[in-house]
Amino acid sequence: MMSAEEATLLLATVRQFVDREVIPTASALEHRNEYPVALVERMKEIGLFGINVPQEYGGAELSAGAYATLFEELARGWMSVAGVLGTHLVVCDIVKHHGTDEQKRRFLPALAAATTRGALALTEPHAGSDLAAIRTTARRSGGDYVLNGSKMWITNARTAGVFVVLAKTDAAAKPPQKGLSAFVVEKGDGLRVTRDIDKLGYKGLETCEVVLDDCLVPEANLIGAVEGLGLRHVMTGLEAERINVAARGVGVARAAFEHAMAYAQTRQAFGKPIAEHQAVQLMLADMATKIEAARQLTQFAAARKDRGERCDLEAGMAKLFASETAQQVSLDAMRVLGANGYSTDFPIERYYRDAPLLIIGGGTNEIQKLIIARNLLKRHPV
Repeated sequence: MMSAEEATLLLATVRQFVDREVIPTASALEHRNEYPVALVERMKEIGLFGINVPQEYGGAELSAGAYATLFEELARGWMSVAGVLGTHLVVCDIVKHHGTDEQKRRFLPALAAATTRGALALTEPHAGSDLAAIRTTARRSGGDYVLNGSKMWITNARTAGVFVVLAKTDAAAKPPQKGLSAFVVEKGDGLRVTRDIDKLGYKGLETCEVVLDDCLVPEANLIGAVEGLGLRHVMTGLEAERINVAARGVGVARAAFEHAMAYAQTRQAFGKPIAEHQAVQLMLADMATKIEAARQLTQFAAARKDRGERCDLEAGMAKLFASETAQQVSLDAMRVLGANGYSTDFPIERYYRDAPLLIIGGGTNEIQKLIIARNLLKRHPV
């Protein structure tokens, strides 16, 4: 694992990258709906695409706490660049934890170096939170599987070389999730990106529809070489994703707050800066308190993960609170700026549009509440 000193240096590099390269270009790229090619290349040079990959496979293996801080910094600059990285790292996490030794040797070095990018193909047009309802099928054919179906909202779809795909291997399994299996699918051979859908609101991330049309996948690409454990495999990745989504929420909220703080100290109203008016001070105090609480929840979940403990309860709490905080703080920042907060000349409107995605992505907040409640009941039986 990367040492504390190395992690500190990496985080300082990321902070500098965000300040010098991301923040000055983010709004223009986002308004043009343009994929951030140059920024992604810099992220590759810094080594961010392997931060959760073991060093033996060419990664950096950053601690979960430093991982969360890194995502906070990236989202402070532009939530989209954090999204580009986050999805890729979920794929790394799934292969790292559940792949066979041969799968790890085949896929992790290229993923860590970002010579191959990763995408996660779970959601379908009729199945989002209810993954047991997916219709993509995988049937055996000799030494291969044949996959058929379609996936929606697939981030990194254009640039990804490998996809982790959830498919049904046993349609009659009871309960239905027992019939789901996960595969590493390489682009081509029947996996096609058919439609860009990023204009629907998730900009700059190559969010697309993916179709699997008699897609031939070698048996060796069945994750873990075991059928029926696909949902468990992807949930491992989603646990880590909820920490990074929570950290992104902290980053978006922090960016909105910092901008509102600076604006409030320069904008004059009734003969003095609006920061000297009590109504604005009360709002700023609430914003700062919520951001710090969200950060602490996120780091608490990360600390459990670093200790090798289950953290689905804590990650769910962090994701729920931090994403709701991002939404509320970005709205409050807009109120501090008044009409300027609604203008594309200022970044607040971008934060306000980015925040709702965090409430939906990584499992909706309604799902997080169910996860939290079920885990509380398990931990505190009567």
